[in-house]
Amino acid sequence: MLMVISNKVDRNTIELLSKACELANRKNFEVSLLLMSAIQEKLEQLKGYADNVILMISKQFEVFSLDPFLVNAEMVVRKYRPEIILSSATTFGRTLMPALAAKLKTGLTADCTELDIDEKGNLLQTRPAIGGNVMATIVTSTRPQMATVRPKVFQINPPTKQKTKFIFEQPIFVADRCELIGYKVREEEAKIEEADVIISVGKGLRRKENLDVVYKLAKFVNGAVGATRAVVEAKWLSFDHQIGLSGKVVKPKIYIAAGISGAVQHLAGMQTSQTIIAINKDRYAPIFKVADIGIVADAYSILQQILEALGDEKNA
Repeated sequence: MLMVISNKVDRNTIELLSKACELANRKNFEVSLLLMSAIQEKLEQLKGYADNVILMISKQFEVFSLDPFLVNAEMVVRKYRPEIILSSATTFGRTLMPALAAKLKTGLTADCTELDIDEKGNLLQTRPAIGGNVMATIVTSTRPQMATVRPKVFQINPPTKQKTKFIFEQPIFVADRCELIGYKVREEEAKIEEADVIISVGKGLRRKENLDVVYKLAKFVNGAVGATRAVVEAKWLSFDHQIGLSGKVVKPKIYIAAGISGAVQHLAGMQTSQTIIAINKDRYAPIFKVADIGIVADAYSILQQILEALGDEKNA
């Protein structure tokens, strides 16, 4: 059995189930989803993406806290004994999976960007290593084999399972060591993971003040603003905008890399975008190797010209 663990039905869950089905077909594994949630919703979206959906519904899963999820996930895993366990590399997966691996006394590969299965049933887990300078493929010698996977690195394929069985498991109530005493919703701009168009900037934009044209252009095309690590560290933009190995992974329809050289660490977060447009004064910048369209010019000047051209077209 290949098991995916999640606390909600969203794009990340469907994406991982789709990949799980592809892998399972090679070894005739069943695909099961362990869904731990406070409510039953969007279950129809799961049909065809798993042989089994194991549902654990409880109020204690309303807000994520490790203890309730860990105890119940361990109980289900020990009952169903999957050979492979996957979860998205979100806050949920990055918190739960290491603790679960420790309970099961097995290994875990984090932040994978590719998965495969060899003829022996070993999960081949590929992830960036050594600061993103190499891609390492890891095989876990212990069982079950566990991995977290970066969101938006796989295509979502059409459902392939003819029948999906829904199984209800009674969760154990766990006295949580943590208590939520309050929270404040963080105000963000457009969520870059969900944007179809992203205008991402590097230090080649020259000055923080030049971000004004970037924001205007992003608003005009209903897009979002991304950034390199260098831009975030220079405090031009907040960490929410950072794309790359230490930031977010995105897969928009159009990715405009303005003044970005194209370090491996940044490419790891955007190179699967459908169309990449690179703007850089350095014709030898590595970003041009992954770009579909390359413009050798000053990034700020080109963005300004694009904004003016779009404005003229709208007013025509």
